[in-house]
Amino acid sequence: MTEDLMTIREMCETYDVTPRTLRFYEAKELLFPIREGQKRLFTKSDRARLKLILRGKRFGFSLEEIRQLLDLYHVGDQQLTQMSRTYEIACDRLADMESRREELTQAIDDLKEQLRWGEKVIASMKQEKKAAE
Repeated sequence: MTEDLMTIREMCETYDVTPRTLRFYEAKELLFPIREGQKRLFTKSDRARLKLILRGKRFGFSLEEIRQLLDLYHVGDQQLTQMSRTYEIACDRLADMESRREELTQAIDDLKEQLRWGEKVIASMKQEKKAAE
């Protein structure tokens, strides 16, 4: 392939995604590969969009949010609108992730406490069993 175009196989290898993932993003109109019969050829723009999609998914953005952000690229204000909206959504995601982390930390602490209690109960039951023998 030329440096400018990549096949679906090259995209999969480069970005560690499946062909099904790429076809799904194409069906959702997030990627726009060139079609030559059954063959899909991905441009530099598609590669840049895929990087943003994968990063957005990693950070918990919905596909609809990602689509809206990608669509803002063409607003014509040197991506100010796109960057501003991305920043707002990212701040919301960070707050949500931190909140979930706090909840998870609390749940872990609670479970550890329950395990310590269970360990003591089991040890006590074993001692009682030994004493009864």
